[in-house]
Amino acid sequence: MTPLPAAKALDAYFLEARSKLLDLAGILDRIGRGAEAGAVGQDPRLTNIRQALEILQDVSGGRAERVQRLFSLGYEVGWERPKPR
Repeated sequence: MTPLPAAKALDAYFLEARSKLLDLAGILDRIGRGAEAGAVGQDPRLTNIRQALEILQDVSGGRAERVQRLFSLGYEVGWERPKPR
């Protein structure tokens, strides 16, 4: 499959990307304005969000996969599938 030309991809996805970035900015603002915001500064979830933002700035490619891996659990050899109740 041939990738979409960059200009067409930008035309097609700019508004969606802008919307998602505004949503994220709003979420981070709400966290920052929250009572005791400093207490969550080292929360691993917030750390992961910051790391994901760094990945998004890297133009070398593979960003989607790297962000997915950042938020995924590592492989465990002895993992057992949960049993239905």
